[in-house]
Amino acid sequence: MNFLLEENNNFTPFTMQHLLVLLVFTFFGTFLILWVKNKEEKIQNTIGNFLAFSICLTVVFGTILKFYKGNFDYQKDLPLHLCSFMAIIIPILSVTKKFLYYEIFLFLILAGTMQSLITPDETNFLNFQFFRYWFVHAGLVIFMMYATFVYKMRPTLKSVGKSFLAMQVYMLLMFVLNYFIGSNYFYTNRKPDAATLLDLFGDWPKYVFVVELIVIPYFLLIYLPFYLTRKKA
Repeated sequence: MNFLLEENNNFTPFTMQHLLVLLVFTFFGTFLILWVKNKEEKIQNTIGNFLAFSICLTVVFGTILKFYKGNFDYQKDLPLHLCSFMAIIIPILSVTKKFLYYEIFLFLILAGTMQSLITPDETNFLNFQFFRYWFVHAGLVIFMMYATFVYKMRPTLKSVGKSFLAMQVYMLLMFVLNYFIGSNYFYTNRKPDAATLLDLFGDWPKYVFVVELIVIPYFLLIYLPFYLTRKKA
């Protein structure tokens, strides 16, 4: 049990380790969706809820574990980074299946969480922190694909604008919170320590403005496959 709680910084991004982890979750997500797609609605809902609540509880347990180990830091360990925050609230979509939540969550998760999968800032390997990071981030993407293909939800062009507005509200709240408690949630004060795409956009505050300029084109790029398949249908 101790090996799950101990630090083990043996994971190296952009290596075969990284590729294998991505392949495992890609296979798992594809298999799950294909297997459940033709099941009765009750089974689809049960599995969807189980997946969503598992992602949420993983973040909650990880936060509690920080308290237990005595190394909790409110400036960085609250579940307020975008991926952790989305993990906490993702059961709302699973339970209600409200389209507004889907269209907002879809772009925030695919834009933000996908980047965390491609450029991970986690170096722990085969311990709880490793499983937490990858299950939460990959799980969010899998769940949104689950909602798309199993719950049969599809975004519209208006969804891009709604998600962008939701992002602005979230960013503003994080700016205010970071100002008062000296934190860096949503990386509004500085870039993450690990290599990310933000490194291409200059130092603070330049990268914040660059992200603001490119986020709508980025969302539109994410929307393009949905648009093309909608038109084709």
